[in-house]
Amino acid sequence: MSTSHDANRQKALDQALKQIEKNFGKGAIMKMGESTDTQVSTVPSGSLSLDIALGVGGYPRGRIIEVYGPESSGKTTVALHAVAEVQKQGGIAAFIDAENALDPEYARALGVDIDELLLSQPDTGEQGLEIADALVSSGAIDIVVVDSVAALVPRAEIEGEMGDSHVGLQARLMSQALRKLSGSINKTKTIAMFINQIREKVGVMFGNPETTPGGRALKFYSTIRLEVRRGERIKSGQDIIGNRTKIKVVKNKVAPPFKVAEVDIMYGQGISQAGELVDLAADMDIIKKSGSWYSYGDDRIGQGRENAKLYLTENPDIFKEIDSKVRAEYGFGPAVEDDDLEDEAADEETKNDSASDEENETLDLFNDDEE
Repeated sequence: MSTSHDANRQKALDQALKQIEKNFGKGAIMKMGESTDTQVSTVPSGSLSLDIALGVGGYPRGRIIEVYGPESSGKTTVALHAVAEVQKQGGIAAFIDAENALDPEYARALGVDIDELLLSQPDTGEQGLEIADALVSSGAIDIVVVDSVAALVPRAEIEGEMGDSHVGLQARLMSQALRKLSGSINKTKTIAMFINQIREKVGVMFGNPETTPGGRALKFYSTIRLEVRRGERIKSGQDIIGNRTKIKVVKNKVAPPFKVAEVDIMYGQGISQAGELVDLAADMDIIKKSGSWYSYGDDRIGQGRENAKLYLTENPDIFKEIDSKVRAEYGFGPAVEDDDLEDEAADEETKNDSASDEENETLDLFNDDEE
């Protein structure tokens, strides 16, 4: 009785599956184990610390990422590093610059091939999102960055008067766009990265008053949400040359959330690979720290963190060796380019030369006074 009942149920299911495939095409429904895409495919973020915090070694393909934080915290830098990594793998990247603030020279310094980067500076929010939809639907784009959601101004607001009220207009625009985009993003395995600003809710007495513009839709549709916060300043002598930056994974659907990556964002260079490698390797005892001295194996590599960073940038073979050990601990493959290290080393050398020139001048003055 039960055997015949099970056979009838299976027959009914097979007929239903055939009908679905006939109506909607092959692959419209299948058993999950039969799918070839059960493993999440990723693209490196351009920061080893962030790859580790994300838990899967980078940004998952076919997903929506939101990067938000205060002004000048490093949001666009994080996005441009992702663009550079996609291009290194031979992919095509697009940048929807709604803020009209992209600096091509800075993008080039971060490793972005600006000659191949597709750039759009839309007049309205609708136009920007339509362009993003057309690019994603083509299936030829690997990453599209929208900078920023707050700058996607609805057409009605642009055409209206300055004092007109447009309650919820941007939220409706984003909600409609994401409903349309999410399916094609997943099918074409495109990474859609939305940069967002923060605002403060009025009258909040308890809890965090900060929120992001564009309504709640982006929060729901995002697989990963990154909060970028600027920390202490990095100095070379009296000059400020960068910022210590915290990137917190506040939402993650592909790995455990709430992990934090701490990186050095150097002015004109972006994320310092040498800086994060010194920190990670020291935490894992690959690089030994005794007092202010850092050593690797039997060799001392520098007194103080900045000197250890300089040593690694000037010795790419040692850098690669340590990098591969750190990546092996987390199960990631090698991802360091010699060109990146050479550029970073040149920048560090210039800073150190100027610092040593200042020191020499001071010593000369001191000697003159003694004489």
